[in-house]
Amino acid sequence: MQQAHRPGNLKQSNKAHKSRHRSKRGIASAVKGKVNVKEIVRRNRHILKKDERRHQAMQIRKNKREEAFSKKRALGGIRNPPFLVCVVPLNAQLDVQSALVILKTCYEGIGVTQSDTGVLHISLPNFKQRFSFVCPEVGNDFALLDALKTADTVLFVSSALDEPVDEWGERVLALSMAQGMPTPVVVAMDIEGVHPKKRTSEKQNVQKLISKWLPEEKVMQLDKSCDGLNVLRRIGNQKRNIIHHREKRPYMLAEEVEYVPDAEGESGTLKLTGYLKGMPLNVNGLVHITGLGDFQMSRIDGVYDPHPLYLGKENVKGDTMDTDVTNSNSVVVLQVPDPVKQESLQAENIPDDMDAEQTWPTEEEIKQSNMDTRRSQVKKKQVKKVPKGWSDYQAAWIVESDAEDDGSVGGSDEDPDDDDEFMSCEEENSDKDADEEDNDFASVTESEVGPTDEKYDATIDAAEEHEMLQKLAAAREDQQFPDEVDTPQDVPAKERFMRYRGLESFRTSPWDPKENLPADFAKIFQFENYDRTRRRVYKELEESLVNMYGAYITIHVKDVRQDLWKVFHAANTKNPLSVFGLLPHEHKMSLMNVVLKRTGASDEPIKSKERLIFQVGYRRFIVNPIFSQHTNGSKHKYERFFQPATTCVASFFAPIQFSPSSVLCFKEKKNTDLQLVASGVLLSCNPDRLVIKRIVLSGHPYKVHKKSAVIRFMFFNRDDVVYFKPCKLRTKYGRTGHIKEPLGTHGHMKCVFDGQLKSQDTVLLNLYKRIFPKWNYENCIVTDRAGKGNDDMTIICK
Repeated sequence: MQQAHRPGNLKQSNKAHKSRHRSKRGIASAVKGKVNVKEIVRRNRHILKKDERRHQAMQIRKNKREEAFSKKRALGGIRNPPFLVCVVPLNAQLDVQSALVILKTCYEGIGVTQSDTGVLHISLPNFKQRFSFVCPEVGNDFALLDALKTADTVLFVSSALDEPVDEWGERVLALSMAQGMPTPVVVAMDIEGVHPKKRTSEKQNVQKLISKWLPEEKVMQLDKSCDGLNVLRRIGNQKRNIIHHREKRPYMLAEEVEYVPDAEGESGTLKLTGYLKGMPLNVNGLVHITGLGDFQMSRIDGVYDPHPLYLGKENVKGDTMDTDVTNSNSVVVLQVPDPVKQESLQAENIPDDMDAEQTWPTEEEIKQSNMDTRRSQVKKKQVKKVPKGWSDYQAAWIVESDAEDDGSVGGSDEDPDDDDEFMSCEEENSDKDADEEDNDFASVTESEVGPTDEKYDATIDAAEEHEMLQKLAAAREDQQFPDEVDTPQDVPAKERFMRYRGLESFRTSPWDPKENLPADFAKIFQFENYDRTRRRVYKELEESLVNMYGAYITIHVKDVRQDLWKVFHAANTKNPLSVFGLLPHEHKMSLMNVVLKRTGASDEPIKSKERLIFQVGYRRFIVNPIFSQHTNGSKHKYERFFQPATTCVASFFAPIQFSPSSVLCFKEKKNTDLQLVASGVLLSCNPDRLVIKRIVLSGHPYKVHKKSAVIRFMFFNRDDVVYFKPCKLRTKYGRTGHIKEPLGTHGHMKCVFDGQLKSQDTVLLNLYKRIFPKWNYENCIVTDRAGKGNDDMTIICK
């Protein structure tokens, strides 16, 4: 009889097959008649039929079309402000007034008026549209940027006879694109002066040059009256580019400017009149006048519009006025400030010096302290060797050391790296030297061979050349050997690097953002949540019941210093004056972080803490920023140099501003124009951003035995080896290890690694310290008058 097979204990048992696609009977048996609540709701929901879906899509399409039409009708109409056009030549030798003459005479029934500040107004009753033209001064970068801040359209004018785009034209296009370009229109003049057979090719040449910057724009001709009418029709029917950083706040270009001094004679009231655009303006808030600063308002008036669509007829006002204004002398008071609700001009927090002062303990606190001391003596606790003056948080990164570690560490609190001086590009006697050179060489004529060696050397500043050479050498060294420093031999390393600490991991190791803050942090303001506050402010502004868009108003700006106004008015007689309404908290100081990308205009490295001119949105100022890497995570590595063709984050103290905002960075060049070196966007206003400076101490293997090795040249005395023993080591070939013990008294140390160490490897020790920017904010209140360097420079800091 054959015996049956019996399975053993090790027989394989497969799991039951669990399929997501079960049968209806299996599902019914599993749920046993239970029905989900969501299934009931889904069953009762109405399913749209084909005709209903078609009708829904039609309604959505209609709403989008109406929204686009409303945006297009928001400019140029009877009850809307005119199209503000900034006329900019792409060649410095081109006169834009000839283009304005063609536009003024392009139609018979056209209406032409001009404001006191030189703004030209053109109205076309047949088109039911009106336009305003402003011409900033050629060669002045700041005047161009201020005009583009408030313009709806920028009209680039080129010529077919001369060079279509010269050096000034390239600078204009670069600045406008970096700040945020309004709707562009490009016209070419003097085509009629070319031979008829060459007109098409000349126009194509201009189109080819413009396409490098504006690939989607078609060049229009502007030589005859019909051409001018086509240009106006193009401006009136073109889709507008939305610049978000200005659309989120009220702004205005001043058509009329009047200064009324007070009786005391120190300050006065500045009256600014123009068309208000953007969001509603609140009289209880603050206004920023580009080139002057932030001020309070004493009143907002509604006045007669002197540039109506139909000249000779009564003016039609919007719904913002209480009554219709039909007389040029009549004024309607729209808003008067409430002293209780009016925003203060206080920009800095006043710290309390006695806030953190220690008081005498009470009897209960003394008793509690004695009890805690007895409990700690009874309880056995672990003992750590910690350098003198270190807190518990600073000692947290120290791992358990051997029992042989002894000795205390002391040293100076000063760190030479904290006193790094930025390399200034200014020279106090530059104007004086330039005048002396003009006097010395006024009567000297150039020879056919060229200038002599003495005259050429007179134009070269040897100190500046030596300074630039040192900066280039330091930047090249930092790029080849990042963060590596030499250990001093005359000063103990534990004193030289007292403020530095080691980290187990730069990414994951904790670092308290409120630890050891400088005194400047007590004067700034911080949001609990910057993004949430920004969204709330924008939402409250959009839901405001006051609608003043397009109204012709007069803003009374109070407490404007007379001496400041005289200097500003003398330097900006021909430049437009732009006004922006500030949102809540935008006058208070905080720590601003902006993302910058280097432009291709300069290959010169920029050192941290170097003097730079920033334009963030509507505000322009001078600071000395610190640079850091633009990375994710809680800690960001400090960059000593802003290298060419790179992107980084600049941090500095400045007034709060809500994003989005464009950022432009200029550098002051000695006896030359200002140079645009970087552009970017506003990242945040967050003082808790950790900018960590890293230094790397390097050593070399002396003897290698399997995983252990003797390292030298990292330290030069025994105490330094004992002090930095808890820190983690790494090598350039990827090994990690730690210091086991010192050898001798000359800084040799025995180290253990996670693998075999190669003799040509280099041992590295990373130390870290948090870097803070210096409080060196200067408000740039007056701009460059002619853009020709320090001889005509009128940049004044307040």
